[in-house]
Amino acid sequence: VKPMTPRCTVPKAVPVGKTASLHCHENEGFPKSTYSWYRNSEPLSPDTKSNAKFQNSSYTLNPTTGTLVFHAVHKGDTGRYSCIATNDAGFAKCEEQEMEV
Repeated sequence: VKPMTPRCTVPKAVPVGKTASLHCHENEGFPKSTYSWYRNSEPLSPDTKSNAKFQNSSYTLNPTTGTLVFHAVHKGDTGRYSCIATNDAGFAKCEEQEMEV
């Protein structure tokens, strides 16, 4: 069963240096969906260590739960965030939401 449009929770504004948690979830899809996050339409790598572009980022992305946590946000984390839920039957995307740091 193709995933439904996931519910995305993105904080509107976060002070520099604070923690920010973004959540993405849908429960119609079967098999269970995995989640990927995008900032300004660019995919965020789940593995920040192996991707040079994300080595300065301090976030943890859990593709199974759909949670994206920034441990200490900085100005560069400002942007439009969206999430895609994917399974064998297809995918669904939530609306982009702005997070300001």
